[in-house]
Amino acid sequence: MSISSIGAQSALIMQQLVQMRAKFDDLQRQLGTGLKSDTYAGLGIDRGVTVSLNSQLSSINAFNDTIQNVNARINLMNTALGNMLDISSAVKAAMVQANGVSNGSGAEVAQQTGLSSLDQLLALLNAQAGDRFLFSGRATDQPAVETLDHILNGDGARAGLKQLIAERNQADLGIDGRGRLAIGAAGPTTVQIDEDATTFGLKLASITTTVTGATTSGPAGSPASMSIDFSAIPNPGETVTLRFDLPDGTSENLTLTATTDSPPGANEFTIGTTPAQTANNFQTAVTTSIEKLAGSALVAASAVAASNEFFNADVNNPPQRVNGSPPFFAATGMVAGTTANTVIWYTGETGTDPARSTATARIDQSLSVSYGARANEEAIRNLVQNVATLAAVTISPTDPNAVALSAELDQRLAVNLGNTGIQTISDIETDLASAQTSLQAAKERHQQANATLSDFLQQIQGVSNEEVGAELLTLQTRMQASLQVTSMLYQTSLVNYIK
Repeated sequence: MSISSIGAQSALIMQQLVQMRAKFDDLQRQLGTGLKSDTYAGLGIDRGVTVSLNSQLSSINAFNDTIQNVNARINLMNTALGNMLDISSAVKAAMVQANGVSNGSGAEVAQQTGLSSLDQLLALLNAQAGDRFLFSGRATDQPAVETLDHILNGDGARAGLKQLIAERNQADLGIDGRGRLAIGAAGPTTVQIDEDATTFGLKLASITTTVTGATTSGPAGSPASMSIDFSAIPNPGETVTLRFDLPDGTSENLTLTATTDSPPGANEFTIGTTPAQTANNFQTAVTTSIEKLAGSALVAASAVAASNEFFNADVNNPPQRVNGSPPFFAATGMVAGTTANTVIWYTGETGTDPARSTATARIDQSLSVSYGARANEEAIRNLVQNVATLAAVTISPTDPNAVALSAELDQRLAVNLGNTGIQTISDIETDLASAQTSLQAAKERHQQANATLSDFLQQIQGVSNEEVGAELLTLQTRMQASLQVTSMLYQTSLVNYIK
């Protein structure tokens, strides 16, 4: 009688034990990780879907990171813009208070406010988010604006705003302080006012009169000239009104009233005993009034004009400056400055495309937002320019025209700061708010998509802890039984078999 070998059966049992052990380990892994498999291959036919879902979730996470970064930058920009609005209000209030002071000391206070406000503005415009300058356009690695000292006082051979204003003031006032006008007699009873042949100074716009018997002519000719002829003696209260155009595009009326007082008051001329004497008195009065007008309105307009040139410039278009050598009283024209001899206040990227387009971010598969900004945008430049002009024009309390000059300058700057015909800071805030609305909407869409895709992925990759636990218990029972059988087989011998 032959006895068959049990080796093959033992090997089969051992193989089954190894497979059950591997299955047991895999079930423990599933219980610990909550995943059916730690490789895509273990997912079978669902592996392609899983790869696609994970890719979509990864894209959503990347978009959310972008949204978070962009939102942080926009928040910083909005904070800066809000502070700019506060600065504008503070400067306007300071100018109103200065005009309420009967001497020039109020102008000094306003100038100090302008100086500190300009310092704050420049700091805000050089704000950074990480290593990114927010108001430099595409040049995110460099500051948007020059320093306060360089803008006002220059940098070595490069002239600053104060120097450009001083040069323009000299050219506009002329050596006699009469706005480059010649005032003289064109006959025994005629007073004539002539422009000089330059772009500077007061320009003649019109002359009208209510004086009985008087006749006016002009402005006419090139350079322009206008006159008034007193053919009769005026009556008290009759007037002569001269209108002048100023360098900043504004105009001023100068009205002189006939009076019997001698000496006459401000903007009055004494009626003489003859037309010739009246004409002579008028010439003296109009000369004094023009000098006062030049020392106040013209100086203010000249400063604004120079400031316009300085702040409307960039590296590709340097500002126009007075041509000639100091002193500039006899200057006849303008010349383009250079980056070597004039400070360029805006140091960021320049371009003709909208400022918002200088920074874009993709926040969805088919959606991008634009949130860039340049410090030389119209609204920001207007604010910086007018605050800088206030800081740059020095008004001495001992100047006899201090109060009038302060009022003329503040009036112009207040009008410019309140100009509703140009872009405003609020317009920029609105643009950024629109971008933030898009960011929030995209974020909410991503949250919904993330929840849906994650749930779908969990259904494919995930396991039920209860089911895995039950399988573990079942497998453990089978393994224990198999081990007992295997142990009994290994104890089998011929003697035991015969028994």
